[in-house]
Amino acid sequence: MDLKAVRAFVAIADSGQFQKAAVDLGLTQQAVSKRIAALEKDLGVRLLVRTPRGADLTIDGQALLPHARVLLGAEERAVAAVRPGDRALRVDVVGRRAAPGGLVRDFHRAHPEIPLDVVTLFDGDTAVAAVRDGAVDATFRAVTLPGHRLPDGIAALPVLDEALRLCVGPGHVFARAASVTPAQLAGHRIWMPGNVPGTEWHAYYEDFAAAFGPAVDTIGPNFGLEALLDTIAGSPDLATFLSERTPHVWPAGHDLRLVPLRDPTPVYPHSLLWRTDNAHPGLTALREHLVAIRPRPPEGELWLPSWAKRPPGRAASPAA
Repeated sequence: MDLKAVRAFVAIADSGQFQKAAVDLGLTQQAVSKRIAALEKDLGVRLLVRTPRGADLTIDGQALLPHARVLLGAEERAVAAVRPGDRALRVDVVGRRAAPGGLVRDFHRAHPEIPLDVVTLFDGDTAVAAVRDGAVDATFRAVTLPGHRLPDGIAALPVLDEALRLCVGPGHVFARAASVTPAQLAGHRIWMPGNVPGTEWHAYYEDFAAAFGPAVDTIGPNFGLEALLDTIAGSPDLATFLSERTPHVWPAGHDLRLVPLRDPTPVYPHSLLWRTDNAHPGLTALREHLVAIRPRPPEGELWLPSWAKRPPGRAASPAA
């Protein structure tokens, strides 16, 4: 069914005149008459009858009118659903408790008028494909992995160098240290059961282990952050990596410690990725917000893998 003809039919039903409907639609009266004739031919019934005062609905026209209004309403909602600025901005944050989740929460507080749809895609390949295919407007990722490159038409903006902290229980050898160098972690067991091969964070920690010598252990089921911290709290040997930006609450009896890593400070490089032809105004606002609030990098020498893209003018020690 031709929706242009349906719109002409509803306009005549509302105004009672072909001429008034033509003016409202910005058409000639002849064009409106042709649309009605085509609609009546398609349906095989007469919908309108001309009168000295204009036009009246036939019985069939009266039956069609409520359905015609539903059709036009559905068309309007469909257009609005994909019109830039009318639909929610869909952003992948990797994990809602990860640092990108906090960045997007801050953006929402600053711009509550911009509707958001927050999703959590697992690995970088899936996220980049979702941006490329238009399934999400943007994603936060570490780019680019060894042997990978971003598809044409996808841009990356570095937004956060997240400093790592060593998380240990009260019985660990580093529990009372003011800070620890990455080199001091050589031979120590770092437990990360969520560090899944094939992900960008696995590549990051694999390079970190190669550079400084800790034993990054991924053995065991991943029961989530709380279960991980329960185990770390009671172990004199296990440690893991956390960030001050990771929201975490643990029982007071755990007495967990977040020990700074320095000389160099390992940072996890978060970038925002988006399609350059994406015209959603919320995406522009998100980029501008992230640039405006971008934290200063940690003091001193930084470390990150050699494959991670850097902002212009920012240096860090390459992976060994």
